[in-house]
Amino acid sequence: MAPAAASSAAVFLPTAAAGEATLRPSFVREADERPRVAHDHFSGEVPVVSLEGIGGGARRGEIRARVAAACEDWGIFQVVDHGVDAALVADMARLAREFFALPPEEKLRYDMAGGKKGGFTVSSHLQGEAVQDWRELVTYFSYPVESRDYSRWPNKPAAWRAVVEQYSEQLMGLACKLLGVLSEAMGLETDALARACVDMDQKVVVNFYPRCPQPDLTLGLKRHTDPGTITLLLQDLVGGLQATRDGGRTWITVQPIDGAFVVNLGDHGHFLSNGRFKNADHQAVVNSECSRLSIATFQNPAPDAAVYPLAVREGEAPILEEPITFAEMYRRKMARDLELGKLKKQGKEKKEKQMLQQSANGV
Repeated sequence: MAPAAASSAAVFLPTAAAGEATLRPSFVREADERPRVAHDHFSGEVPVVSLEGIGGGARRGEIRARVAAACEDWGIFQVVDHGVDAALVADMARLAREFFALPPEEKLRYDMAGGKKGGFTVSSHLQGEAVQDWRELVTYFSYPVESRDYSRWPNKPAAWRAVVEQYSEQLMGLACKLLGVLSEAMGLETDALARACVDMDQKVVVNFYPRCPQPDLTLGLKRHTDPGTITLLLQDLVGGLQATRDGGRTWITVQPIDGAFVVNLGDHGHFLSNGRFKNADHQAVVNSECSRLSIATFQNPAPDAAVYPLAVREGEAPILEEPITFAEMYRRKMARDLELGKLKKQGKEKKEKQMLQQSANGV
């Protein structure tokens, strides 16, 4: 049985903003967080790697070298010839768009409010955000299979659940291939990274970024690194994924490639490589012309998996003092991010209060 719908009157959905000329205050970001590069000002700097021949031989060695170089330089690359069924990918994207076109009350039947695991929400499932992101999303906790809660999987459009199951299975296979290549690039056995994940978790997040009345004032997804091992992102051809490799001083918009997956290395992968491979620093921007769809498949370790370098090269020291669980690593990351947002908000409010006092005093 599907969950009862939340009150659509109490929740603002960006898809319902058609006709609004200005951005609601809860989505307006500080000047230093706003986009500096347009959604369609594309760059070809992020490497594109064909996985044809990944099964073995000299070609596998070439793929391994290119993937390692991309992870050392960016922590992000694109893969083509990956073996994921093109018709399945098209079905996944089509059905996702059909879901986000549903009336608010249909989407809100799967509202994630109150800590529910999986379903629909606006901006993020995190509590206490200082500023909202301009997006709607559906989250599927898809692996381990035995932990799936199908009551949190939307049943409209009718075929979507079955397609998500097939899609998540094929993405798990692709992720394992890539983890094998990364393990070998670190000088380890092919299954080393998969074993470090213990019982690998997978979360599929379907992002929908509606047209925005003032895209220069907000973000579709704020700047961040992913906490897990690797993320496989399918995006349409609109453009909006941005990356930086210099701490945010400069940004590029990743060139969309039809049918390609963008691969981001996450914090867990970064730590396992002892910092050799970068955790991709990225964000998503929006536009006023058309909506954008992306589907992120997060490959994460089990909550109790140990986080600690697997390969420390000669002359280096481990970048972590001691092993911690992935659950604890994630908790610290989220707490730190929320605290930074809270401090920034408090600083803004203090500055505004001082300005008001100075104005009242005629200063």
